[in-house]
Amino acid sequence: MKTRALVIEDEPIARRQLRDLIGEVDWIDCVGEAADGLTAVALIDELEPDLIFLDIEMPELNGLGVLGRIQHDPAVVFTTAYDKFAVAAFELEAIDYLLKPFGRDRLLAALERVRRAVRGGSDVSVSQRAHEAVDQIGGAGPLARIFVRDRGRILPIAVGDIERLEADDDYVAVHSRGRRFLVYLGMNEFESRLDPERFLRVHRSHIVNLDHVAALAPYDATRLQIEMKDGKRIIASRTRSRELRGLAI
Repeated sequence: MKTRALVIEDEPIARRQLRDLIGEVDWIDCVGEAADGLTAVALIDELEPDLIFLDIEMPELNGLGVLGRIQHDPAVVFTTAYDKFAVAAFELEAIDYLLKPFGRDRLLAALERVRRAVRGGSDVSVSQRAHEAVDQIGGAGPLARIFVRDRGRILPIAVGDIERLEADDDYVAVHSRGRRFLVYLGMNEFESRLDPERFLRVHRSHIVNLDHVAALAPYDATRLQIEMKDGKRIIASRTRSRELRGLAI
């Protein structure tokens, strides 16, 4: 029996490309398409597909909103242009997460995971996981983990293992356990979602995990130099230097 799939994508060209790529796979049958979230909700509950390819950013109702409203419980492969939604993809236990633009090989790799998992089911509903993901992204509390891309894989990093974050053009470089990962998420967003008791933005371009600070030393008359346990030295701003001095007993 073929796996019945529904494509949900608001961009006509992307929707057609995805449909054409799926059409090359003999064990999947594309049973319908939706260009917006409200239509998607109706089609998912009417057609009850085994699998949905779901764009997250759509007009009227985004992908997470779709999952929060449906009664049917399909497997999910997210498609999106925004890396920050990797958090949502994994909080929702999606089979995979495709960052646009993606090609044939990347899609086929995702479909192999679909083949293994689509009939496995889950003890937790898509709707419940959707609400958890909205909380994770929407600011319901400090992040517990983030997800980063690494040579074709997506890796979870516990927040406690993040040593420091550094602005890098439109990205943020996450330093953890001697490695560096680029994440498409702004410093302001990170700062708002990290525990302020542990993480401090010491400069507009730097956030440090205080648990990974080795020492503080005067840099000049008003600023401190932060020495991290990995050997990195960062000059704190004047305002943040005053705050750091206030932490001393």
